[in-house]
Amino acid sequence: MTIVLHDYWRSSSAYRVRIALGLAGLAYQSVPVDLSAGEQQSPAHLALNPQALVPVLQIDGLCLTQSLAIIGYLDETRGLGLLPQTPAGRVQAHALAYAICMDTQPVCNLRVACHAVDLGGAATMDGWMQHFIALGLAGFEALLARAPEQRFCHGDQPGLADICLIPQLYNARRWGVDLAAFPRAQRISARAEALPAFAAAHPDCARPAAI
Repeated sequence: MTIVLHDYWRSSSAYRVRIALGLAGLAYQSVPVDLSAGEQQSPAHLALNPQALVPVLQIDGLCLTQSLAIIGYLDETRGLGLLPQTPAGRVQAHALAYAICMDTQPVCNLRVACHAVDLGGAATMDGWMQHFIALGLAGFEALLARAPEQRFCHGDQPGLADICLIPQLYNARRWGVDLAAFPRAQRISARAEALPAFAAAHPDCARPAAI
């Protein structure tokens, strides 16, 4: 059965799932959902995800939503080894992942940022993104600093936190965030982005030809 990923090329959440699919060595059919054109509100997409979000992954007869849940499913069913073996290691890995996926990326979501700017006042899209992305990365860098440096966020192989970090750094660069204060995250990023699964998942590779 064909694996189908409904995604948007610039979506951080979809980017994460593309990385995980690459690490799992799973081929899939991509169905673009243009968030900028409102395609996530179409009846067809809402039937797949009533939240009107991406990604949606159709796999193993299931229709899965929420990137962390999807990645967790792939980890469990395809044996990706994305989390450390010990409870202490796993909780630290989850804390890093959640720092991005629950605290940083949601306030930088396109619909949130657009709404904040539309409310008026001094908020601009660039200013909003730069402020919250830098704030989130500062916390992430400080969490990394609690442990001795490793090749990746929580080990010598890429794991859950790395899957979350790389899309966030892509967004940071896109919005002109100064990354000088995050040297450890940048070193991890350079190692991860050199790996085939991460490189193939990059938005430039997922971007539809018509855009």
